Amino acid sequence: MSSSDIFIGETIGTAVLILLGGGVCAAVTLKASKARGAGWLAIAFGWGFAVLTAVYTSAPLSGAHLNPAVTLALAIKDHDYGTLPVYWGGQLLGAMIGATLVWVAYMGQFRAHLTDREIVGGPGAQDTVKAVEAEEAAAGPVLGIFSTGPEIRNAVQNLLTEIIGTIVLVLAVLTQGLNNEGNGLGAVGALITALVVVAIGLSLGGPTGYAINPARDLGPRIVHALLPLPNKGGSDWSYAWVPVVGPLIGGAIAAGIYNVAFA
Repeated sequence: MSSSDIFIGETIGTAVLILLGGGVCAAVTLKASKARGAGWLAIAFGWGFAVLTAVYTSAPLSGAHLNPAVTLALAIKDHDYGTLPVYWGGQLLGAMIGATLVWVAYMGQFRAHLTDREIVGGPGAQDTVKAVEAEEAAAGPVLGIFSTGPEIRNAVQNLLTEIIGTIVLVLAVLTQGLNNEGNGLGAVGALITALVVVAIGLSLGGPTGYAINPARDLGPRIVHALLPLPNKGGSDWSYAWVPVVGPLIGGAIAAGIYNVAFA
């Protein structure tokens, strides 16, 4: 596959991934959304279906990595790093596009949510516990729609959680999910990977929100910082390194395990 196919495929696929994954977070979170309060099950399955849709959309062009940790693992597995920048560039751009489209789709709900004094606080209103906690953590009240954040802020634990979750994901991709060429996800692999993402969300998502994908977290976080949202608060840059570094370490470890135990 050509570099242009890779870049276009990863951009489109990751945009679809974030549009649907971030979309379910918006649906569950925002005021005046019909799905508000649907809960963690909706988020976990929503992200699983987002992976399924994104992989089937982009696999013919790029192999549907959609995740820098998966791309790194495949590069380590094959000892071929030549296309790494192209994959990563497409994934980051796609994540930013997808996050922007979530904002467009829920524009009215974002405004209603972020102008509600019970949510963001203000003169004559009592700050909610969530708003106070978000302010203390430098994370705005809608940041969770765009990127992840820990329930308990402990850098070592948070990093280890992301590493563990990514190892599970990437090992599943490497052992069960690859196409016949071994350079991306296959048709059956897309379904397996989607179900693994649901399992990770349900079992390991509680502590950090399971980024398990650097582009999925960093791209939308950048968009959150740039969007003209009223009362949006901070983008929590002090935490932003964890969902980038953790998944990359996890992907590298998973590739090492695969090369030793399965190759």
